Amino acid sequence: MSEKTKKEYKNSLNLPQAKDFPMKAGLLQKEPEIQKEWDKTGLFSAIKEKSKEREKFVLHDGPPYANGSIHIGHLLNKILKDIVVRSKTMEGFDSFLTPGWDCHGLPIEHKVLKESEDLTAEADPIQIRKKCRNYADKFVRKQTKEMKRLGTVADYENPYLTMTPEYEAGVLEVFSKLVAKNIVRHDLKPVHWSIENKTALAEAELEYHEKTDPSVYVLFPVANTSALPQSLNAPAKSNVFLMIWTTTPWTLPANRAIAAARDAKYGLYAINKTEKGDRRFCVVSENLAESIFEQTGADARKLGSCSGEDLADAQTAYNHPFVEYQGRVICAPHVGTDEGTGLVHTAPGHGAEDYSAALKEGIEIYCPVREDGTFDESVPGWLHGKNVWKGNGIVIEKLREAELLFHSKEIVHSYPHDWRGKTPTIFRATAQWFIRMDEPVGNGGKTLRELALASIADEIRFHPEWGSKRLGGMVESRPDWCISRQRAWGLPIPAFTNAAGDILMTEKTVLAVAEKIREKGSNAWFESDSEDLIGNYDPSEDADAPAWAKENWNPSELKKGADIFDVWFESGSSWHSVIEKGEQRKGGKKAGADMYLEGSDQHRGWFQSSFLNSLGVNGKPPFEHILTHGFIVDAQGRKMSKSAGNALDVEQVLKQYGADVCRWWVSSLNYSNDVKADIRIIEGAADEYRTIRNTIRFLLSNLDDFNPETDSIALNQNDEYLVDNVARIILKKTVNETVSFYSAFEYKAASGAILAFCDLFLSKHYIGAVRDRLYCDKADSERRRKTQTVIFEIADALIRLCAPILVHTAEEAYHCLSGDVKEASVHLTDFPRRTELSEKENSVLDEWETSIIPLKDQCLLMLEKAKKEDNPSNPLDAGMESGTDIGNFDCGEIADLLGASRFENGGTLSVKNLTDESKCDRCWKREKTASQRADGGTLCDRCADAVEVK
Repeated sequence: MSEKTKKEYKNSLNLPQAKDFPMKAGLLQKEPEIQKEWDKTGLFSAIKEKSKEREKFVLHDGPPYANGSIHIGHLLNKILKDIVVRSKTMEGFDSFLTPGWDCHGLPIEHKVLKESEDLTAEADPIQIRKKCRNYADKFVRKQTKEMKRLGTVADYENPYLTMTPEYEAGVLEVFSKLVAKNIVRHDLKPVHWSIENKTALAEAELEYHEKTDPSVYVLFPVANTSALPQSLNAPAKSNVFLMIWTTTPWTLPANRAIAAARDAKYGLYAINKTEKGDRRFCVVSENLAESIFEQTGADARKLGSCSGEDLADAQTAYNHPFVEYQGRVICAPHVGTDEGTGLVHTAPGHGAEDYSAALKEGIEIYCPVREDGTFDESVPGWLHGKNVWKGNGIVIEKLREAELLFHSKEIVHSYPHDWRGKTPTIFRATAQWFIRMDEPVGNGGKTLRELALASIADEIRFHPEWGSKRLGGMVESRPDWCISRQRAWGLPIPAFTNAAGDILMTEKTVLAVAEKIREKGSNAWFESDSEDLIGNYDPSEDADAPAWAKENWNPSELKKGADIFDVWFESGSSWHSVIEKGEQRKGGKKAGADMYLEGSDQHRGWFQSSFLNSLGVNGKPPFEHILTHGFIVDAQGRKMSKSAGNALDVEQVLKQYGADVCRWWVSSLNYSNDVKADIRIIEGAADEYRTIRNTIRFLLSNLDDFNPETDSIALNQNDEYLVDNVARIILKKTVNETVSFYSAFEYKAASGAILAFCDLFLSKHYIGAVRDRLYCDKADSERRRKTQTVIFEIADALIRLCAPILVHTAEEAYHCLSGDVKEASVHLTDFPRRTELSEKENSVLDEWETSIIPLKDQCLLMLEKAKKEDNPSNPLDAGMESGTDIGNFDCGEIADLLGASRFENGGTLSVKNLTDESKCDRCWKREKTASQRADGGTLCDRCADAVEVK
């Protein structure tokens, strides 16, 4: 055979052509081009237009903070949301995302003040607010660009920003309803207080870190020993002390009571060994006495006992160790006997439980600490102006001098810190605005806490399910919600006071201010006087107006409040400002969102604030589903953060791998738990991406000469046991599973099903089984066209199944798919339709999996052994024989499945060396029909027909 003939044979092969879908993805160049085309053609608008008559699925975007660049946690969150919206759209829903940003609050104000040499916290609020607005706006634009680079498609032209007048007015509308329901209160209560930022903090703004503090046992002298319960057997005229334990000695100046457990037993102990060696008598819990005296090295003997109730009923009084004050013993439900002394130092101005106990007993709420964390002038002079943390040591020394310090040491414990400043917080009683958790909502209804717990149990679907317990536990134990802050950058709480300090706030006054805010923005509160803000309000037409307002209405004399809303209250009102009043739900059959999707920290943050606001206003949650993802952690399991220095840089990851690899990585995660991330893990996702891309490339490259409109040949009943039909059955099964996984938000399973189809069936079995016919059969032969028809079905379905995750690659592949009847974008298509497998299809699949695949595995082992023994070295020089029952499957197809020249059914499992038989010069098979042809070459009948030689 001449070289010319060899070349002609090679050129006659139907070799793959995929020049428009290269093996090397080039994502860094290709992805921005595709995104630019989406913007140019208006993909988002096209998706909305196509879906507008469909049932709606509303995923509500929790607003990230408009501060800095996006981090790896944003990447996880935004990609997950994009997969949700895209997959729901392809399921047949009308679903799109309205992105939002949280624009108010302390972090932005703090950053602006830090960067502005000419501004301080005491500057004109309007100046501060102007710079804060510009700062937030800058980072909204920056983050928008970064989020779009991830391949997300959303209504970026119309985002919601918590600083816009329309949004702010919506927040006040929500607040007005809560005021009308009588669950908003202005109280003097202890709240978490940031000394660094001089403002109250919500539970969601706290982080817990280890802190070293003093642990002290303090003696409070009993003032009326003779009044003690007789069962204590206190010696006459003896010095008796109540012993307390605390880790916050700085709160001792604010002590106003000592609390006991009502039913606990307390003993009076004679202590013979103290620091001075004298004898003292101390009251402590009997349960704790042994551990107290063991760790302090004291020799103690019990003289008598009584209950906590006995101590309180005896009006047991004590003298404060260093302040001119006499307190008494009370009973309180929070007191336990598992640590300390069983007697609790009670400072109502510095603890939530202390506050509740004091309120019940009519004890004053006293807080001698100023907003900057220093003591005011109501304390002894030696503490005036001292910082509370320095106050610890000063108080301990004063106790030691007074011989009232029984024992002290240092401990390391978990302590609340300001989540932004990372500084320890204190409890400090200040006048704040609260949403009451245990007040009936409206006229005699259930409390907000009761509504929330019932809703968690009955109305909300959690993904994963443990989210129910997490949110329920937080709601069950949370205090009243402090919604006020003492800063400039935020939405003002619309409270007015008269000269006597009486507060004016009703549903109608709030709505009156809301209209001004809608018209002019929240700067109007700072720029306008009270009359401008509330001049249109008429108290005579307001049933809730206080009598003083109705009797002598003069709005010009009213003073505006100085507090702003907690940013969680603002973002927690988005279901009203964005969903109820926005485009996403318009025309739908129900209210609210279908899903909120955020990190697990939002059980105490946005999930909870939105939930409580909606329950208070509407009596129902703002969502049907809560989907939670974990945090991104490093290889050692530590939470990734810029401040910790262990964060992956999103920009660098995108430059190295591209968005689609990142999206595939996100889809493959068990995101309900914390997620370990490093470059090696993402490299694994890149390997999987290459498997999928190369599979799609093979499919597309073998459709270069195929037009589905003119060349398709469907399989018929006689083809049931052909490998092409097996491929169609497994494709159908994969479609059913993958679409179901998408529907259930199980993206790890969805991506796993796609990868398994590509890797474990197409690459491992099908591609090898059909490669020979695709390359060597006559181009328009029936067998080849049938296979191409199946390959087209596979490629079309596979590309669409990948589309919610591999958004750029699917788009690129879709435009390489042959045929003219296509949408402008793969993202305007739906998923392949789910259809149940027939009984016959299940039977064929069962035979394939239980007979053919095990047979293939056995044969490949034999062929590999033969190759090592050079008998023969090439599978195409071999034939296989097996006695395994192959049913109705075709021997020729099994030979192609094995990569061998022949398969014969019968006899024992063995390899036949066919090197003595003729070899086709075109397909290289050892074929019985191979013979010398007119052109001088040796061809099998199939190849001779393909090149049209005799």
